[in-house]
Amino acid sequence: MRHMAKKWQQHAENLQLEIRRGVIVLAVLSQLQQPHYGYSLRQALADKGVDVNEGTLYPLLRRLESQGLLNSEWDVSEGRPRRYYIISKDGLEVFAALKTEWKYLGLVMEQVLGNRQQ
Repeated sequence: MRHMAKKWQQHAENLQLEIRRGVIVLAVLSQLQQPHYGYSLRQALADKGVDVNEGTLYPLLRRLESQGLLNSEWDVSEGRPRRYYIISKDGLEVFAALKTEWKYLGLVMEQVLGNRQQ
């Protein structure tokens, strides 16, 4: 019986990770209305309850930039060079569409889940 419970627990954790992946993109775009470098972005997200590890964040930033949703530039004016990211014009459009979809899905899921007792 323990093996079966562990199997379902692992399945639930995998599904939770799938949900988080899409949420992280939306969260990152929301915070890049102003420039951030990787660590400052991680902190801004963590302050709002979204914990993202470096192994997820940095590849995501590079992917979003390659898709034209972010712009970046190096700042070497302080001791340590830092790459700052900011949302692009195309990124703003995608962010607006994702935000609208998120709100819609939230309402729909509230109707779906809200009528059921746990």
